[in-house]
Amino acid sequence: MRESHLLHLICGVLVCFSLSLVKAEDPYRYYTWTVTYGTIYPLGVPQQGILINGQFPGPRLDVVTNDNIILNLINKLDQPFLLTWNGIKQRKNSWQDGVLGTNCAIPPDSNYTYKFQTKDQIGTYTYFPSTLMHRVAGGFGGLNVYARSVIPVPYPRPADDFTLLVGDWYKNNHKNLLQLLDSGRTLPFPDAILINGQAHSTFSGDQGKTYMFRISNVGLSTSFNFRIQGHTMKVVEVEGSHVLQGLYDSVDVHVGQSLSVLVTLNQAPKDYYIVASTRFTKQVLTATSVLHYSNSQSSVSGPLPAGPTYQIQWSMQQARTFRWNLTANAARPNPQGSFHYGKITPSKTIILANSASLINGKQRYAVNRVSYINPDTPLKLADYYNIPGVFSVNSIQANPTEGPAYYGTSVMPASLHDFIEVVFQNNENSIQSWHLDGYDFWLVGYGRGQWTQASRNKYNLVDALTRHTAQVYPNSWTAILVSLDNQGMWNIRSAMWARQYLGQQFYLRVWTPTKSLANEYNIPSNAILCGKAVGRHA
Repeated sequence: MRESHLLHLICGVLVCFSLSLVKAEDPYRYYTWTVTYGTIYPLGVPQQGILINGQFPGPRLDVVTNDNIILNLINKLDQPFLLTWNGIKQRKNSWQDGVLGTNCAIPPDSNYTYKFQTKDQIGTYTYFPSTLMHRVAGGFGGLNVYARSVIPVPYPRPADDFTLLVGDWYKNNHKNLLQLLDSGRTLPFPDAILINGQAHSTFSGDQGKTYMFRISNVGLSTSFNFRIQGHTMKVVEVEGSHVLQGLYDSVDVHVGQSLSVLVTLNQAPKDYYIVASTRFTKQVLTATSVLHYSNSQSSVSGPLPAGPTYQIQWSMQQARTFRWNLTANAARPNPQGSFHYGKITPSKTIILANSASLINGKQRYAVNRVSYINPDTPLKLADYYNIPGVFSVNSIQANPTEGPAYYGTSVMPASLHDFIEVVFQNNENSIQSWHLDGYDFWLVGYGRGQWTQASRNKYNLVDALTRHTAQVYPNSWTAILVSLDNQGMWNIRSAMWARQYLGQQFYLRVWTPTKSLANEYNIPSNAILCGKAVGRHA
């Protein structure tokens, strides 16, 4: 009898445990997006845009930490198409990264269903087309990852939040600009800056309340400075990092970067200018929107608030003030500062020098002399199926060397769980912006001139923030530390899309010989196969 009662008790406990596991499963969110051409009027004249579900910019994705995203993307364009999820780490899942080194592009009149998780992430991100120059025409949008209700955030909940997608814009068609690049020329200077795809827009709030502005640079080539007339901004989050909450009159946002600020409507009830203007450009382009108090008594007036234009040192100094809030958690309950990155000795130092070069009389861009070309078969598929002749590791050196640039499908090897130091060396007179897929990294230092080992004395090894995109100022260096805890084939690229298209990128193969689902997921059953992978089984 006792055994019977004990058996029932054990079974009851197991049932409750099983039910709790079912209830604890992370939520699923389902989307169907159709990509089409459509006529848009961002500058008051008709031009062809890329729409998602008829929208320009595309739909905003509002999700929560650990949500599973199931997104069926239907391509109705006349060219192959992919979306990439800028800043989403794709844990163990570079299959879903949406770049040509990991995925076959979706053919016209076809579809692909992305399946990925916002694993252990919070923050402000974006998505955009990674194919050809589609990004010129739209197809981009906001991707906001909110904290789970059980995880506190280090600031009072704002009354609302606004997503601001700011970027340079061209009147010219994306195919014409692509043809220009293919002919060996560079892009012209942009025609304008847009905020949320518009030359003019309005954001409304109530006097006395605080609002979050999620600001992203979705442009092709141009940094901008952002400010709001008569108001200060409290920076609280940068690409998933909760930061020390300083007050700023204006902030620089470089290509591919995102951050969040809190703004309290504590001024007289009227309308105020919101301004974004280009940085480090001879001609300054400016976009304006309006911050509208709901009890406003008058429209915007007065001169636009002035911002910096070319002051490099000003921007570098501001960047150094963005620091980790060591006592705040991010997506997990443990504080950000519980990982002491500054006490780990890197196993390797990689120095990456960008360059603008002519190859066969055409403008190209290179990393350590190699100007990347995409093979017909994605690197990830070639790696998975052991297909020869697509790429070789060590096809790019870990340090710059002298000599002319050349074409190559550059892949650099790295071992899973290595901790590495990467230095971006910019010897050009223009600012650079570098992005790493699959990771965030500690941005530990900026400096002018050439990086040397003595430059490490300037590193922030205590409270550097983590982010996914780093600016490198003209004739300067930027240093990052990366914990390679995410197996896969990961794109390191210029976030400036023409430079990326013309070769300023390569792939980091993070690998271990031990095959395990704990390290990396299997190839998706719906993977599109192309090139030399055609006919293989997913």
